[in-house]
Order: sequence, then C-alpha cells, then structure tokens
Amino acid sequence: MILLLGNLLLFLVALAAAPRLGWLWQALFPGISRPVWDSQSWFALLAEHLMLALGATLIAALIGLSAAILATRPAGRALRPLLDSMFSLAQAVPPIAAIALALPLMGFGAAPTLLALVLYAALPVMRSAVAGLDAVPAAVLDAARGTGMGPGRILAQIELPLALPVIQAGLRVALVLAIATTAVGAVAGARCLGTPIVTGLANGNLSWVLQGAVFTAWLAVIADQALRLGLDPERRRSNGRLAPAR
Repeated sequence: MILLLGNLLLFLVALAAAPRLGWLWQALFPGISRPVWDSQSWFALLAEHLMLALGATLIAALIGLSAAILATRPAGRALRPLLDSMFSLAQAVPPIAAIALALPLMGFGAAPTLLALVLYAALPVMRSAVAGLDAVPAAVLDAARGTGMGPGRILAQIELPLALPVIQAGLRVALVLAIATTAVGAVAGARCLGTPIVTGLANGNLSWVLQGAVFTAWLAVIADQALRLGLDPERRRSNGRLAPAR
C-alpha cells in the first residue's frame, strides 16, 4: 500500500511539475524550440484517458462475461470454439487498425477509440470467466440442484461468486491493457495522454513524445499495482503493509 501511494503521489507531482521543467526538457532536447507540452492540461488529459479506459473496460467486461456465461451453459457449449475464435480475432486486430476502419463510420473522436479498446480488452475477460465458471466443482452444482435451486439462482449465487477471483484477474489484465492502449486514440482525435505523443510525432518534437509515453506507461504501472492490491486480500496485512506474494 505504501509503495502504491508513494508511486501515485510521485506521478501526480510529476504531472503538475512537467510544464515547469522547461530547463530539463531543453537540456535533454536542445534542438527543440518548444520542448514543454503546454497545449493542454496534463490533468485534463489524464481524466479523459481514464474515462476512455474505464468505459471500454466496463463494456468489454459485460460482453466478455455474457459470452462466457453462454459458452458454459449446456445449450451454448457448442458455440465455445466459435466465440473463442471471434474474441481472439478481435484482439488480434491492432487497435490502430481498428480505429482506422471505424473512422469512416464513426468519425473522429472518442467513439472509434472506445470501439478499438473494447475489441482489445474483451478476450481476457471472456477467457478468465470461462476458466472460472468451468472450475466450479460439479459436486457443488449437484448439491445446489438437489436443494431445488434453478439455473439462474445457481449461476448468481453459486457459480459467479466461486468464479469471481479468476474473473477479477481477467478484469485486471483488461483494464491495464486498456489504459496502456488508450494512447493510440489520439490518432483519431481523442484527447488522452497519447495526444502529446501523436502531436509530437507529427511535428518532429521528441520531447512531447517522451513526456506522453512516460506518463502513459507510468499510469499503467500504477493501475496494475492498485488492482493487484485491491483484488488480492492476501497481499494486505492488518497493519496496511503488503504481505509477501506466495
């Protein structure tokens, strides 16, 4: 917890200090006349970056979990190979290519970025949910049926709670992927931490590229730390310090 809070605090301080470190960027990139990114607030870019990533992860979670439930029901088991192939194909499409294909239909802005992120993040959710639901012991399901529980109640009260730890692991992967990949949305005009990267590449300003890349990667690391801590209670001690990972 202390490591996470320290990293988060350092990240926020770095965001606030970045526009004031002109001397540092000038020293690193002496040939660039405007080395400091000051066209937009870093905190505004951060907020929109997180909104895109979280929104895409939520949609991907709904789609992936629904597909997993379908694939693990008796009536839908025959569809499992098809669903797995479809989700694998969706993730195999590079996000930048998905954005380019969506631009003629959806225009510039956040919409094509959201679509690309959902396609990219749905697979880990679906596969983790399938694995978690498959791992529920058959004896537990038989006992639930023996008490008169119907399929809906068994799913809601037995299967999903038992599969939750595995599903959470997939959600963590999906969110970290979304946060790290949201930066490519800047090519479609979406405001995010990738905006300085794309603008810098277009203008030959490597200083802007570096600033955007560092903050994007840093945010993904913080998200991974937070989710690992929040989703794994064994890594928390009662005094708030991390327990050694097993």
